[in-house]
Amino acid sequence: MNESRTSDEFRVDQIDHVELFVPERREAAEWYRHVLGLRIVREYEHWADDSGGPLMISSDSGSTKLALFEGTPQGSKEMVGFHLVAFRVGAVDFVKFLNRLTELDLADHRGQPVTVNSVVDHTAAYSIYFRDPFGHQLELTTYEYEQAKKTLAQR
Repeated sequence: MNESRTSDEFRVDQIDHVELFVPERREAAEWYRHVLGLRIVREYEHWADDSGGPLMISSDSGSTKLALFEGTPQGSKEMVGFHLVAFRVGAVDFVKFLNRLTELDLADHRGQPVTVNSVVDHTAAYSIYFRDPFGHQLELTTYEYEQAKKTLAQR
């Protein structure tokens, strides 16, 4: 959706990063690599040399990032520091992710196993919700609704 704007109108370009506190940054980076395909952004990896600095990970070469800080996840067990981070994928990758659910052994916000039956139909998008090992709530969503619907109907 490319809306036109006047030359004096301010608007951010996109989300740059979301900060997460995790017990161990590289362990967390490995979990995000295995589950969601995010990789360490080498250009900023030196920031993690400082014990207070972030380890930046991304799925798009650093355009949008998660900044992993070492520390205790913030908030209560019900709400860890923010509501959730949503990752967008195409329909094909959404189904690929669903095919890996058994191997990934993910849990939802209630601690229940995430299965194909956990997919939520938003009528314009499909989403699945889960937590990382540190309690952060995550969402994987696709807006390629019709393509995903056909594939899901075949299951």
